[in-house]
Amino acid sequence: MGWMDTFRDKSTTPEEAVFCVKSGDRLYISGNAATPSPLMEALATRKDELNDVEIAHLLLFGEDPLSTPEMEGHFRHNSLFVGPADRKAVNEGRADYVPVFLGEIPRLFYDGLMPIDVAILHTSIPDEHGFLSLGVETLCSKAAAMTARTVIALVNEKMPRTLGDSFIHISRVSHLVEVSMDLHELPRKPATQIEQRIGQHIAGLVEDGATLQLGIGGIPDAVLAALKDKKDLGIHTEMTSDGIMEGIEAGVITGAAKNLHPGKVLTTFLFGSTRLYEFADNNPMFECHPVEHTNDPFVISQNDNMVAINSAVQVDITGQVCSDSIGTTIYSGFGGQVDFIRGAARSKGGKPIIALPSTAKGGTISRIAPELHHGAGVVTSRADVHYVVTEYGVAFLYGKNLRERAKALINVTHPNFREDLEKAAYERHIYR
Repeated sequence: MGWMDTFRDKSTTPEEAVFCVKSGDRLYISGNAATPSPLMEALATRKDELNDVEIAHLLLFGEDPLSTPEMEGHFRHNSLFVGPADRKAVNEGRADYVPVFLGEIPRLFYDGLMPIDVAILHTSIPDEHGFLSLGVETLCSKAAAMTARTVIALVNEKMPRTLGDSFIHISRVSHLVEVSMDLHELPRKPATQIEQRIGQHIAGLVEDGATLQLGIGGIPDAVLAALKDKKDLGIHTEMTSDGIMEGIEAGVITGAAKNLHPGKVLTTFLFGSTRLYEFADNNPMFECHPVEHTNDPFVISQNDNMVAINSAVQVDITGQVCSDSIGTTIYSGFGGQVDFIRGAARSKGGKPIIALPSTAKGGTISRIAPELHHGAGVVTSRADVHYVVTEYGVAFLYGKNLRERAKALINVTHPNFREDLEKAAYERHIYR
């Protein structure tokens, strides 16, 4: 029997596909632009039949019918990266959060520390050899697919066929649901003046031929916009956005100087517009790999002049970085920040950068603080931090003592808060 016969035999409805889920199962559900909404909705209709089903996932996008209050006792999220869909449930105690480096999540599956019963994924249609591309989200989906007892695939003709180590064979899939639906898109806002100034400061640290890692939001977009006069930039990142596509189209991003995967954009997921997804479809310039490869600090460090740009919620005057919570309120997750900060630090000529606006809440709160807010967790330790960039400039912290660090950070703080920070430094005997 050929793969086409297998495809027909496994094709079913969303309701029939999720019927294999049993009480007490642990599910893995793909996220971001690949959030398989029809299968989540079908699963929600089985609420009264199921109890104690755990849902492991990264950032889920769109409406999440499985995290509402009435799902308590039936479904419980175990979030590996918290987002808008499950943030309320986590902070109300109806869901859990796992602090973990993004690049190490697949090990939880492969080593049996978090065994997966059912993987629910979102894929492309099969190619002529029966391989389904994981499309816009490789991340941890391949590890889940390779270790799960049962794999359900939402097979979408609008999912791009991305290249690289991003395929699973139809033989690994138990149930297929065919759809033709638009992928989730990431709304894009113009960079603010503050973000533009931060982008310009960071651009001054980027040399021709450097390899970049960027995340989500206005600051990464502002950085890319400020790099238009650079040459032969490369990309080794976890997330690829529209800004990277635009850099390729402008001839700024070529990957020609990369040591590892030269000429390629190495990524583990794409999140942006439909135009980005169409641009990446069958495009040999893009290689999507599992996150244990893209986010391995040893792999990252093989790129000379690796520049990692990551954001933060708050930085204290010694350089400790919180990026997953606001005080005791869990906001997001570790993601790949530490993976790339450490990889860039070990790169020849590398520059690990933490970038953030100097204030929050309309300028009423300094994001560089005497100490992290009560309950805030340290994501990136002060020993890992080399550069902190705000709209007021660049603070270089690597190899500096606490007094020198405090001085550098206060210099890039909003002027309204510098006196208070200096006073705090005296009170902590950092200054005397």
